[in-house]
Amino acid sequence: MNAPYDPAGLHVAETGADGPTLLCLHGIGSSSAAFAPQFASLGDRLRLFAWDAPGYGASADPEGPLDLDGYADTAAALIRARGGPAHVLGVSWGGVIALRLAARHPDLVASLIVASSSPGSGTDAEKAAAMRTRATELAALGPRAFAERRGPRLVSDAAPAALVRRVTDTMATAVRLPGYGHAAEAMAATDLRGELPGIAAPTLVLCGDLDRVTGPGASQLLAGALPRSAYVIVKDAGHLANQERPEAFDAWVLSHLRITARLGA
Repeated sequence: MNAPYDPAGLHVAETGADGPTLLCLHGIGSSSAAFAPQFASLGDRLRLFAWDAPGYGASADPEGPLDLDGYADTAAALIRARGGPAHVLGVSWGGVIALRLAARHPDLVASLIVASSSPGSGTDAEKAAAMRTRATELAALGPRAFAERRGPRLVSDAAPAALVRRVTDTMATAVRLPGYGHAAEAMAATDLRGELPGIAAPTLVLCGDLDRVTGPGASQLLAGALPRSAYVIVKDAGHLANQERPEAFDAWVLSHLRITARLGA
């Protein structure tokens, strides 16, 4: 059961005034800062907005636990407040939220871009158990040490040191309890496999070929189950392909929107 979250408590970064609207949903260890490369390169073509999820970054803490429906419904309220519908880009956990959003609120989702994501950790008991231990790990280590342990795995071994620092710093400033714990529990309880075939939104599924977190196999599962999907591998990129290879990632985003939103060349 969700404790309702007031969307007024969300911190939302925005850029661009014209063009298709793209809502960006970050991963479980991040914030709106994860989309800085997209804001820099796509802001002249798109109207972009990215949240700090409830209980993350500069957003207010939720009054109680949120399940996946709670996150999806909060994202739906955000789209409605901006005139909806919107195209939705979700990275990792953000992709899981985006898929549930499209299933629950199909009228608000023009299309999906799902990057380095999965059907949820509830597909496997071991994965679910590991996800549930993360809140305990965060409580024991604190945000900085937690980020230094986890951040480097989110990019490839060849990633520049500056990118590793940026990813780690973003995590250290974004995550805290109870928000991170609610997100981890939501992921552990989620298995989207049964609802994927019913999602009608045209979907671009991307994954870095060097992703060692969710991995290409999970993205292939999504693409194979979604009825209107295209699947793309981003070469020489780890889990955060949008940050490690933004030029290639953004080119695929624009290609997708040229088809789904009739975006001009």
